[in-house]
Amino acid sequence: MVHLSSVNHKDVVDDKLLNAVKKVHLELANDEDSFTSSVYGSKFAAFDLPRHEMPEKEMPKEVAYRMIKDELSLDGNPMLNLASFVTTYMEEEAEKLMTECFPKNFIDYEEYPQSADIQNRCVSMIGRLFHAPLGSDDETGAVGTSCVGSSEAIMLAVLAMKKRWKKQRILEGKPHDSPNIVMSSAVQVCWEKATRYFEVDEKLVYCTETRYVIDPEETVNLVDENTIGICCILGSTYTGEYEDVKAVNDLLVKKGLKTPIHVDAASGGFVAPFVVPDLEWDFRLERVVSINVSGHKYGLVYPGVGWVVWRSAEYLPKELVFNINYLGADQASFTLNFSKGASQVIGQYYQLIRLGKHGYRAIMSNLTRTADYLSDSLEALGFIIMSKKSGEGLPLVAFRLKPDEDRNYDEFALAHQLRVRGWVVPAYTMAPNTKNLKMLRVVVREDFSRNRCDALIADIKLSQQLLQQMDRESIKKQQEFISKHHTSSGKAKHNHPKYRNEKHSLQGKTGKTHAVC
Repeated sequence: MVHLSSVNHKDVVDDKLLNAVKKVHLELANDEDSFTSSVYGSKFAAFDLPRHEMPEKEMPKEVAYRMIKDELSLDGNPMLNLASFVTTYMEEEAEKLMTECFPKNFIDYEEYPQSADIQNRCVSMIGRLFHAPLGSDDETGAVGTSCVGSSEAIMLAVLAMKKRWKKQRILEGKPHDSPNIVMSSAVQVCWEKATRYFEVDEKLVYCTETRYVIDPEETVNLVDENTIGICCILGSTYTGEYEDVKAVNDLLVKKGLKTPIHVDAASGGFVAPFVVPDLEWDFRLERVVSINVSGHKYGLVYPGVGWVVWRSAEYLPKELVFNINYLGADQASFTLNFSKGASQVIGQYYQLIRLGKHGYRAIMSNLTRTADYLSDSLEALGFIIMSKKSGEGLPLVAFRLKPDEDRNYDEFALAHQLRVRGWVVPAYTMAPNTKNLKMLRVVVREDFSRNRCDALIADIKLSQQLLQQMDRESIKKQQEFISKHHTSSGKAKHNHPKYRNEKHSLQGKTGKTHAVC
């Protein structure tokens, strides 16, 4: 049955509405907040979060959690960040185990002996993976330690090489004030930090437009009496290519030079042993005295954990190791920092025993297949591929546009367009002396599935189609808008004015640049 209603005259309706409006007044809640409704019904949801000074009073834990989580939701999706090598996926069991270890201070060996023992197990497993010499006395057999990423590992390795060289120079009565190290111009920035902080001169082997790694002959020719060591990179940050460590080693042996080699295997140390096990780059080569590797990259652990291993105690001067007893027991320590959480070390041990060699081999094989598929797809789209395929380098794809006078956009414009679609694909210029060669790079990590790879390829095609329809001025304006309003770097205010890079531009610096690691 339909309810019937009388049709009122317009004026009657207006009178009722007018009378109702006259009675309306704001009755906003002004009660003492007892936090009984929801987070968003509390007073904290209507106020700005503290930014510069600690608040006088506390807030409920549920509110603090939700407010901070809401802020963090504005961060990007780590799975779409193809610029970084850093692990973005671990199993729930690993996460739980690491969470349970948050309260443990790893440096306190007396209080947490099992955590210390687990580190030693990791060092042994990683050392054996790199064919480290085995032994039990003071001078034979490899030694190693966990670090806060490969940056600390590299710092420790440089310190060890410098101290050994200095001791020998003093013993011979020779000057020891001008140490140098030979390395590629494409090294990751932590190497420049090490040389600057520890006052070691750089002797660079420059990349060219067609060669993105060191030339072994040129590298060995740069060695002189002040050279503390040579750095070889197993997986360049720029293109992922492996440097020819064996060729450098063989040339040193041929020329009778005792110069030590340190292998920066930050990225490749957990890839090459499983994809190309016959490749000689590690302790199988007699001049290789130390190796670093990042557990938080292809070691498959959340940041940040790294490892450094020396061929034997002979290459780690005793003067650098501190013996302390104020935590309850005598212990030896060789670190740049002191306190650190045990979680990442435990996470590394979980991955090593959970996956085993077969598991790592399966994952790295899949990553290599996906990288080759992406490389072939981009080549079909007309890009020039700068990285190696089929296990000759890291599972990443470095690529650039073909020279084309008719094109109105470059690699940076394409990267900005992909950023709008959620992808972080870095565009940057190659190392010095390559005529500012522009390039893009996609790092294939464990969580970068074939399905996600197809989605990226589709978005690259769509982005190119859109850019092709735009004129040069429109592209420039769009880049400026995206850089200023869409990217976090464009809106960043955290850098102190004294240290801010005022020369920053959309295409990066014209001097030496570093790819995101």
